[in-house]
Amino acid sequence: MKFLRNLLAAIIGTIIAFGIVFVMFFIFISLIGSSEDSVAIKKNSVLELQLQQPISDYVGDNALDPFSGGLFQQAQGLDEILQAITVAKDDEDIKGISLNNNFILAGLAQTQAIRKALGDFKNSGKFIYAYADFYTQKDYYLASVADSVFVNPVGGLDFKGLSSEVLFFKDLQEKTGIKLEVIRHGKYKSAVEPFIANEMSEANRTQIKELIGSLWNSMIEDISDSRNMGPEQLNKIADTLGGRTPELAQQNGLIDGVLFYDQYENSLKRAVDSVLDNDLNVVLLEDYVVRSNKKATNAGADKVAVVFAQGEILYGEGGPDIIGQGIITEAIRDARDDENVKAIVLRVNSPGGSALTSDIIWREIELAKEKKPVVVSMGNVAASGGYYIAVGADKIFAEPTTITGSIGVFGAVPNMTGLAEDIGINAEQVGTNKNSVDYSLFEPMTDKFRNVVQESIESTYDTFLERVSQGRNISVAEADSLAQGRVWSGVDAQRIGLIDKLGNLGDAIEEAANMAELKDYGIKKFPKYKTGLERIMEDLGGAGAGAKQNLIEDEIGTEAYSVLKQVKAAMEQEGVQARMPFVLAIK
Repeated sequence: MKFLRNLLAAIIGTIIAFGIVFVMFFIFISLIGSSEDSVAIKKNSVLELQLQQPISDYVGDNALDPFSGGLFQQAQGLDEILQAITVAKDDEDIKGISLNNNFILAGLAQTQAIRKALGDFKNSGKFIYAYADFYTQKDYYLASVADSVFVNPVGGLDFKGLSSEVLFFKDLQEKTGIKLEVIRHGKYKSAVEPFIANEMSEANRTQIKELIGSLWNSMIEDISDSRNMGPEQLNKIADTLGGRTPELAQQNGLIDGVLFYDQYENSLKRAVDSVLDNDLNVVLLEDYVVRSNKKATNAGADKVAVVFAQGEILYGEGGPDIIGQGIITEAIRDARDDENVKAIVLRVNSPGGSALTSDIIWREIELAKEKKPVVVSMGNVAASGGYYIAVGADKIFAEPTTITGSIGVFGAVPNMTGLAEDIGINAEQVGTNKNSVDYSLFEPMTDKFRNVVQESIESTYDTFLERVSQGRNISVAEADSLAQGRVWSGVDAQRIGLIDKLGNLGDAIEEAANMAELKDYGIKKFPKYKTGLERIMEDLGGAGAGAKQNLIEDEIGTEAYSVLKQVKAAMEQEGVQARMPFVLAIK
């Protein structure tokens, strides 16, 4: 009986295995066929941008990999979006762009970069129209660059100014008996404030208010230029919720028309001089990327390397969403040792993380600078550890809406003494030496251990200040006056000297090329991530972390899940942290 059962299991397993192989082979053949430029782009076409996937600075797709993009891609690459818009500007088949129902999942600096590219497209003489059933503030900020902005008759427009909410967990810790023991340096180093207080400190309130005020001013300035409306007028509309209905939005000049979607399509047809009864030639962004990725906007034997460092900074190998010293230092070395690469641009999009990993990457930048120019381009955020790895560059660029600075460090150690007492756990320790037992999760933190950690915090902070002093050519005292963990917008960071220029990735690449005295050059991107097939096979092999996270989020709700993630991340931090001073959720 046991033999038959095992035989049946083996047969079923073999059938399933052959089924998986067959499906994968079918997908492979399909993708091989679709990897060709099979999308027919007709004359008088409209490129449709419907940005509803998460946007990363770089997804690491290889054009020769049939498993890259499409089914296997979990995000859109900002670099590919900007490339598509740039190519479309000179593409005779593309007459205009339609921004259609975007619920853009991108940071503010990324949105600003897309908006600038769209502005260049519009300046070429081609049109941009925008339509949505409902505009969030970020969606409207993007759409406002269009020649004409439309909304559904029963839709709406959110335009009220920026706000931020910070959750505090001190009482929760006391009730559960699980808490974080916090040691920090920095007046504004408020990443751990939610775990040691029940309300926001004045220092933290001040920096958040000034930060979101600067970000809002940048948005208002851009909208003002596009809509020919003064900043005072726009702020008055925000204060009176003057865009809350389609009629009010149009009366106040935020939009140009209230249309159903079929009426909007007719407007597009008229814009391309098409007969209304004819079908509109629409090309989706994901299809157009196949064409645009094959057209180099920069070409030459000499190269400018762009190294993308995105995500939290953690000790280890790293990956598409994690900055680890393994993958990033290897990418910098490859760019440094490549004879065709004449300059390096480090694109940083990170809230920080491990101070040790940050310093290892900083050192690799120092070594690269000895051989060729290094320029940094900051994305949505380059704070704390993100600023640490950037500060040694020859030049630093940031978007006006970049969040940067946060020069400060902290340590956070979980402690379960209260819970242990409540449920009857007693922990006893035995050691061989005086300091063998330095800390226990189940015992109160001793003053001696706290002093040792504080010494490490102060040492790391002093090192951080030295890196800033050296990189920005200022005294340590001056660096300290700009530090204390405070965050700044790109605009304010330039004013106080933490960065050199305001600009996007393209501006940083151009600066690097100028420093290397290049006229004709191509762009080479680093690092190379695992292919789409490798990632999908990892998920099939049981990794499935994303699916588990989605399941939990579905069960407990988005708001509760965000709180759970914040607490879990704080409890899992190891070593001294150079991290952004708060979890900023701008609404």
